[in-house]
Amino acid sequence: MTEIPANNPELNTDSNKATLKTIYIIRHGETDLNRRGIVQGRGMNTDLNEFGKLQSDAFHQAYQHVPFDKIYTSTLKRTHQTVQKFIDSGIAWEQFPGLDELAWGIYEGKDSTEETKSAFRNMTHNWSQGDLHHKFEQGESPLEVKERQLIVIQHLLQNTEDRNVLICMHGRALRLFLCLLTNIPLTEMDKFPHLNTTLYKVIYDGISFRIDDFNNTDHLKYLLANKK
Repeated sequence: MTEIPANNPELNTDSNKATLKTIYIIRHGETDLNRRGIVQGRGMNTDLNEFGKLQSDAFHQAYQHVPFDKIYTSTLKRTHQTVQKFIDSGIAWEQFPGLDELAWGIYEGKDSTEETKSAFRNMTHNWSQGDLHHKFEQGESPLEVKERQLIVIQHLLQNTEDRNVLICMHGRALRLFLCLLTNIPLTEMDKFPHLNTTLYKVIYDGISFRIDDFNNTDHLKYLLANKK
């Protein structure tokens, strides 16, 4: 168990001190662009590929017993498809633009070349050094994503009746979201590794959040062992 206690001053938690929540946060399943190493971002509304559908099925099989009160996803269909079986079971579902992936601007959908890899390395290095306002042309900065994610977190806290929540979102956005929940600087976002359908289980005790399950991929063991 990895615990990261937090009390983020940017989150208004005073009115929610009696509310306990368990939040299951997963990345969406694999898409063809994921397999090819091509960045998707907020502007690419792609579908799961066949392996992504198997990942979705594996996660559902492992966690269908959890009595989820609500499902949150981004507005992009790869997140909807990943948790579709939970949605089809009748669990209430809301879409939030705040959970969309960071927009990578002019690099979205471009082939993975040495030039694009270098651009991304430079950008993420800048972020780790504190230059969180940096972004690609037509893209978003981590600070801009933060602002839309804080809206989702406040909504999550204000809905006190939702005790078990399933959130499906995207890789870079997931890293930023976990930083906000656990009050870790955004410059340290890369502390949170992920694969497609990775699970982070987060406990909210009414005051702060802690990570109870860190980068759990147990449901993928068979698939990863047999992936071609």
